[in-house]
Amino acid sequence: MRGHDEDATNGDAGDRRAYDKHAYEPFAVTVDLAVFTLRAGALHVLLVERGQEPYAGRWALPGGFVLPDESAETAARRELAEETGLKDVSGLHLEQLRTYSEPGRDPRMRVVSVAFAALLPHAPEPTGGGDAAQARWQPYDDARPLAFDHDRILADAHDRVGAKFEYTCLATAFCPPEFTLGELQQVYETVWGTGLDRPNFRRKVLATPGFVEPVPGGVRLTGGRGKPAALYRAGSATALHPPLLRPPREGRSA
Repeated sequence: MRGHDEDATNGDAGDRRAYDKHAYEPFAVTVDLAVFTLRAGALHVLLVERGQEPYAGRWALPGGFVLPDESAETAARRELAEETGLKDVSGLHLEQLRTYSEPGRDPRMRVVSVAFAALLPHAPEPTGGGDAAQARWQPYDDARPLAFDHDRILADAHDRVGAKFEYTCLATAFCPPEFTLGELQQVYETVWGTGLDRPNFRRKVLATPGFVEPVPGGVRLTGGRGKPAALYRAGSATALHPPLLRPPREGRSA
């Protein structure tokens, strides 16, 4: 008489023998990256010109197919290096955004994409490579229309980056090592796309423990008629408590 464990083991083996992998339509997994930086006081996104069909000659987000021996994040970093030439990306903040799996999003076959949002404070010039004819930094407001469903991915990534600025100290990474509160405010206004009340912003930043710390004796002339502005550096905190919330904007909930 067989024991319960033996029955379970034989049952599992039987299930594996009965499984037919050819019974399901195969599909591919890709990665797409929405990489943001600040250049000349404006928010920019990294784009590549597609060198192959579909959408040859159209601009798109960097990305490509996940290889059998890769994780999605490994593939994302590889594709970023291959298609843009940005191999040394110190300071890159990369996080998974969401999965896009709508049927028909790629005319070649069923393709599921794992998208990533990324921030690159110090942005070297891209060169293009792999199956990308060229790569460039494009102002965010001028980036669309893009190939595939990349308009949607880019918009979702922009919203995620804006949220990261609410709850983390990432904004300081886009400032010089020593910066004024006005320069930090400009980073927020550029990413959020809205103006902020200067006294209120200053009060919230200085009241948040570990957000910034003063540079002893540091001041900078800002071009105005007032006294020189005090200099700060990034503090030791990584999260903001309380958060620095975006002001409500039409079309987006608070």
